[in-house]
Amino acid sequence: MQTLSQLKNGDLLGVKRLALSENLTSFPLEILSLADSLEVLDLSNNQLTSLPKELVQLTKLKMFFASDNPFTTLPEVLGQCESLEMVGFKANKIRTVPANALPKKLRWLILTDNCIKLLPDTLGECTLLQKLMVAGNQLTELPLTMAKLKNLELVRISANQLNECPTHLLQLPKLAWLAFSGNPFSKAQTDTTSFDEVVLNEANIQTSVPLVPSSSYVLQEELGRGASGVISRAVWKENQSKFPNEIAVKVFKGEITSDGYPKDELQVCLKTGNHKNIVRSLAQVNEDGYLALIMGLIPAGYNNLGLPPSLKSCTRDTFPTDFTLSIHQISKIVSQMQDVFEHLHSNQVSHGDLYAHNTLFDDEANIIFGDFGAATMYHMLTSEQQLLMQQIEARALNHFIDDLLSVCCEQDKHSEVYKKSLKKVG
Repeated sequence: MQTLSQLKNGDLLGVKRLALSENLTSFPLEILSLADSLEVLDLSNNQLTSLPKELVQLTKLKMFFASDNPFTTLPEVLGQCESLEMVGFKANKIRTVPANALPKKLRWLILTDNCIKLLPDTLGECTLLQKLMVAGNQLTELPLTMAKLKNLELVRISANQLNECPTHLLQLPKLAWLAFSGNPFSKAQTDTTSFDEVVLNEANIQTSVPLVPSSSYVLQEELGRGASGVISRAVWKENQSKFPNEIAVKVFKGEITSDGYPKDELQVCLKTGNHKNIVRSLAQVNEDGYLALIMGLIPAGYNNLGLPPSLKSCTRDTFPTDFTLSIHQISKIVSQMQDVFEHLHSNQVSHGDLYAHNTLFDDEANIIFGDFGAATMYHMLTSEQQLLMQQIEARALNHFIDDLLSVCCEQDKHSEVYKKSLKKVG
């Protein structure tokens, strides 16, 4: 994080990245002195409500972030920035997205946790768009022009007010990661299911693992954290006959995340059921202001298979430098993930985030798959829509395979087993 004082003193000339968080109420025009170099500008966590027309002078600017500011309208000047590819205005108070506020080269748009009821038809003109994150708004419909977004790969529309499943979105040819839970249509019963059956099914989901009080265990060290909550090691205060003594507890954040509502993540984890390659759900806590999932503790020796996408890769996983896998490891990992895929979709669940970075593996290439923050139950959709959902996640699985092959050991890349051992999902 840099300072406004450094900027005014000329200490930052030539920088490509600038991040200022000093409770700013107006855009510092001194930023324009960086026009020859600035590519990434982060003005998150300030008190900004507008941007100056002079922003267009930043002709090399590729990424602009302004999360946690009180903007009520997405600034129109963004649409005039000739090199801008990524725009992030998460957790503002945005109600209006003007038709001309979207840059022509836009690849990644983040408008999570705002108050938007309508997206402009001009969104369909952003034909380079790969990633759209608009969870936690008040959208009642999506522009039909989105059918033109042939490059769109990842979409988050959870926690909105959509009354119908946007079939034109499901039909996009490259869409591979989709989350739509927490909308009115995602809670509706299908035409062939009675209301009583839906209530019964939902009740079964919520009671598929025992309810336990939060006072029954003690949290220990943190194991990890994500958009929807924090995972910690924990132990029971008293010996439990039904559960192992050492457990992991995910305490959900009580707010909208980039993927949707934490309560939807909990429900879909329970609906998924048990599978040897999925983090096992043991119990749940559902108290006022406290939601948690009790899980089996991951055995020692498991590590992350991949790293999340970078700003450059956008939708595709990254890997540590010099990380490689043998073709035999890849083949075993893929076989297990294909089995997970079949299990999920036999339960009418789409994971929505099928990536290597959500997968743990050990030295013998055994995997454990987790992080259901973007998962979606799709039993309420029509048969045609359900098939489209399966095809969407099949693309994600195929990308998963391609990403693993990208780190295959060099000596294996010319072998016949490399060419024949992996079967893509159609």
